[in-house]
Amino acid sequence: MKFPQPALAQSFADSAKRPALIDSALFAAFVACACGVASLAHYWWSAAVPGATISRSARDLPLYTLYSLARMFTAYVLSLVFAVGYGYLAAKQPRVEPVLIAMLDILQSIPVLSFLPGVMLAMIALFPSRQLGIELGSIVLIFTGQVWNMAFSFYSSLKSITRELREVTQVYGYSSRQRFFQLELPYGAIGLLWNSMVSVAGGWFFLMACEMFVLGNRDFRLPGLGSYLQTAASAGDTGAICWGLSAMIAVIVLIDQIVWRPLIAWSDKFKFEQVETMGQGSNTILKAFRGSRLASIPGAVFGGLSLRIEARMAKPKRILRPGANGRSLAILYLGGAVAAALTVFAIVQAIRLLAGVSAKEWGATLQDAGLTFLRVNAALLIAAAWTIPAGVAIGFNRRLSKIAQRMAQIAASVPATALFPVLLLGLIQLGGGIGIASILLMLLGTQWYILFNVIAGALAIPGELKEVGKVFGFSLVQRWRTIILPGIFPYLVTGLITASGGAWNASIVAEYFRLKGQLFTTAGLGARISSATDAGRFDLLLLSTVVMAAIVVSVNRLVWRRMYRVAESRYRLET
Repeated sequence: MKFPQPALAQSFADSAKRPALIDSALFAAFVACACGVASLAHYWWSAAVPGATISRSARDLPLYTLYSLARMFTAYVLSLVFAVGYGYLAAKQPRVEPVLIAMLDILQSIPVLSFLPGVMLAMIALFPSRQLGIELGSIVLIFTGQVWNMAFSFYSSLKSITRELREVTQVYGYSSRQRFFQLELPYGAIGLLWNSMVSVAGGWFFLMACEMFVLGNRDFRLPGLGSYLQTAASAGDTGAICWGLSAMIAVIVLIDQIVWRPLIAWSDKFKFEQVETMGQGSNTILKAFRGSRLASIPGAVFGGLSLRIEARMAKPKRILRPGANGRSLAILYLGGAVAAALTVFAIVQAIRLLAGVSAKEWGATLQDAGLTFLRVNAALLIAAAWTIPAGVAIGFNRRLSKIAQRMAQIAASVPATALFPVLLLGLIQLGGGIGIASILLMLLGTQWYILFNVIAGALAIPGELKEVGKVFGFSLVQRWRTIILPGIFPYLVTGLITASGGAWNASIVAEYFRLKGQLFTTAGLGARISSATDAGRFDLLLLSTVVMAAIVVSVNRLVWRRMYRVAESRYRLET
């Protein structure tokens, strides 16, 4: 009789202990989340504190971090639901597609601070005596800085689904719900995931503006990492800035490790390819989660329910009664009439408000718009020059991607607005000014939209196309012309559109900045919006917002929309 060797017995014991340790860690995380939710619910439902005092002590950073994470998570969930629903509706309804895409162009062109007065006053009116109103206002503002590129990404993914895949779902008689969950949502998962990462990074960028802002004579301050960093930057407290940045970087690294890395490894199975290639590689946390007994409980509980839902989705559609379709159309027309009436009312009110703006202010606004337009395009050109080759290299090289993706995610999530005081002071000492610094801040805040979309496009290129290039011995130029650029083109267009909108949004911070009680500003549309918000000049705020939206929508129509059509017609992955 042979007995197990000590080393082998020890390995068996260690493997038996791992699930218990993982289950304990998951249980502890669940308890911590439950306690955090309870604490947040108590705080949000407490009496409103519109002008809370923000401490610069490092002891308050854990609580501030919890508040900011709660706002970011809530805004992201809302953004994800909206992006999937809006993108699906725009891609699937040809009659309303032009209207929905035009609305998306307009909404993503409106800067965050332009949403601020209406959103904040509406939320406070809903909950006048509760902190929840101010919190919801901040969450909606973060939402407006996150959602648009996600919606564009999912819409673009649905429009680029190959004809063969659609025909397969028709041959097998998939219902619309089956087609969504088994083809369309998985097909857009990679682009949606990478745009989620850059959306969260954009949320961190605007966190300082969303947690601490002035509306006329009212000062709204919410405890959080953004308000902590803005308070430290305004006071010139280098120590507090370092503490705040350290806390933010720690949170970003933690989120990257426990959320984004496992999701990237998991999403690798959604790549559209017909040959087996090297995947993203296994992820330790994803493996641990799959091996946990505690994590398997929800699957066991809801497994039967999931099967029943799938069976229900597979049932053929019921034949509508004769009057059912008419009632649906009547409801649709009624909703359209209400929306049209509200739009007309809003236009009339806007015309009344703009009537008080002088011709001199109109001229100054248009001149400022031209200056900001030049800065935005300069930032886009600089960003595209390095992000396109870097994104392709990261997406094609597995060894490089393991390091570069993580570094890019961390760098993208660190808000440039927190680093801006140091950059601004350095440029001033070197003889530069706020004009050059504003371009740099736009670049730091928007280059990640292009980079992450290019990485997603490079990862989505089928492995068999890469193998074809190797078999036929394509040169570097040939690979770029025949494989790489056509493969990443739809993703690149999405990245350029969202980067352009992000750069216009970033101008409101880049062109108007307070440091140590001193105001640094340069002529531009972003500075005009920020100054109008501070002064409570809603007429100038509306005028600047309308001009900015008109410019962005015009560029989208004349440039980006045509590139979208080229991506759909020439660069769809079909055989």
